[in-house]
Amino acid sequence: MKEYQTITEISGPLVFAEVDEPVGYDEIVEIETPQGDTLRGQVLESSEGIVSIQVFEGTGGIDRNASVRFLGETMKMPVTEDLLGRVLDGSGNPIDGGPEIVPDKRQDIVGEAINPFSREYPEEFIQTGVSAIDGMNTLVRGQKLPIFSASGLPHNELALQIARQATVPEEEEGDGEGSEFAVVFGAMGITAEEANEFMDDFERTGALERSVVFMNLADDPAVERQVTPRLALTTAEYLAFEEDYHVLVILTDMTNYCEALREIGAAREEVPGRRGYPGYMYTDLAQLYERAGRIEGKEGSVTQIPILTMPGDDDTHPIPDLTGYITEGQIMMDRDLNSQGIEPPVNVLPSLSRLMDDGIGEGLTREDHGDVSDQMYAAYAEGEDLRDLVNIVGREALSERDNKFLDFADRFEEEFVQQGYDTNRSIAETLELGWDLLSDLPKTELNRIDEELIEEHYREDETAEAVQAD
Repeated sequence: MKEYQTITEISGPLVFAEVDEPVGYDEIVEIETPQGDTLRGQVLESSEGIVSIQVFEGTGGIDRNASVRFLGETMKMPVTEDLLGRVLDGSGNPIDGGPEIVPDKRQDIVGEAINPFSREYPEEFIQTGVSAIDGMNTLVRGQKLPIFSASGLPHNELALQIARQATVPEEEEGDGEGSEFAVVFGAMGITAEEANEFMDDFERTGALERSVVFMNLADDPAVERQVTPRLALTTAEYLAFEEDYHVLVILTDMTNYCEALREIGAAREEVPGRRGYPGYMYTDLAQLYERAGRIEGKEGSVTQIPILTMPGDDDTHPIPDLTGYITEGQIMMDRDLNSQGIEPPVNVLPSLSRLMDDGIGEGLTREDHGDVSDQMYAAYAEGEDLRDLVNIVGREALSERDNKFLDFADRFEEEFVQQGYDTNRSIAETLELGWDLLSDLPKTELNRIDEELIEEHYREDETAEAVQAD
């Protein structure tokens, strides 16, 4: 193994060194400082005898006298089923005081793309226990469904709720065989306070037992932020495709990840793209998001819920914009609902799950799921439009029918969307609540539901029934 003392430049998180032999892209590097510290890095670019290295622990203490060693291999994640219940830092090192990890194998963190021919189409329901998601924007195994949030909104609370409540209902109802459920939680650029909140909740609720947690804090190097989601996804792929787990990967906050991309791009003096972000950010995000899915012949699956905060509440910002192109829908959090005290403040109208239709219905959730969802969407949208009209003409000018839709919109937010962060609703409870709300509307207005389902589930007003009986 050759050792070089040929560092020519240090720029932000990057170190540039001269070499006299070919060095591979993404190759792992050890840099020994004059103080005797050993720092790890990764080759970012190699050309014409000059190599640029991004240093995971930051470039503090490195000078021209530091030694550079190229290890001849790319970064690998030590994986084992025993990772469940463990807390690791953003570089994959244990920080929970537990024993060292004894891996079954070491897997390349870049991963391999799933062969499109071998992909199974996602069509099985994952229950999050959150009505606004399960009832209206259903999550399907193997899907990537991001949460679009904004600064100050409680996306962390929603992430924790999903992490501890998410289940695969038919696996629980079966004979105990089949795939188990696991959560891989990757936090990037979060504050120490947020990290403490996450860990307190995981430990309090017992969710840590079936989870692997990766923590990259705000004061950790930006370079490490690029590695964290890849370590998390490599762990998820091992658990899913070799240990037969259904794995839910929650990544928060993808905005911090993209800011790290921009910072490193600036240090490399790259020509910036939209708003200063690298032109390759779409490709980089796709490499992460496309690591979700199911493989034919494998019991397990990888499902992703990336969370991002939209800078300036702007859904046309490059980060949510590019994310929306790659993923299969989005869950939108709303500042107005949050100010009204709705928990979680999910606005279902701009939210979308493109794979929902394939993951619901008889044999998956319930035969009335699709019709109930469509009808509630239509009724809530009409109620929202009428709210704008009320601001102009007043409620007294509306017909009795319009007032019923206004009442429906209010109840939908206050009873269906609102549930708190500690309430876990089954899909049956969510649909029954939906029928309770829809039964306030006249039967003639339920034009998106099959008549047989209306006869079976519609709840006649008790007062009206008593009058008819008399």
